[in-house]
Amino acid sequence: MNLTHEPAAGRLQFQLAYGDTDTVGIAYFSIYYRWMERCYSTWLHAHGIRSGQMVDDLGIVTVGISSGCRYVDTVEVFDVVECQLVADRIGTSSYVVGMEFTRDGELVTKGQMSFAARTPGDFAKTPVPARLLDVIKTLPAPRFDVQV
Repeated sequence: MNLTHEPAAGRLQFQLAYGDTDTVGIAYFSIYYRWMERCYSTWLHAHGIRSGQMVDDLGIVTVGISSGCRYVDTVEVFDVVECQLVADRIGTSSYVVGMEFTRDGELVTKGQMSFAARTPGDFAKTPVPARLLDVIKTLPAPRFDVQV
């Protein structure tokens, strides 16, 4: 089995193991947050952006202001799942990255993380820098109409 990992495209594929599941072999609800963060962080890194260095590189910090998951179907041990980042919303000082988790092309979970651009120190609202905005715009539009 060949699993896809295309960080620049915001795509990560993986096979569940027992450590990802609860006692009955169903994906544990909070495990999605680890996968969401991994897909998001490796996507940023593939585009030359590191969250911990945004102050030096972009003059801002991003603050996570909300996150959530909508569980559409059961995912079990040994299922192969793909996480695809999508641009749910792009504003002037904030953005929302969606995570569409699919199995065999069918949506099983929709995740979402909202970020706000802030100035270092006082955390005042500031526009998303052009460099970050250009990277966000590389993400595809959502494929599924599911609200988180």
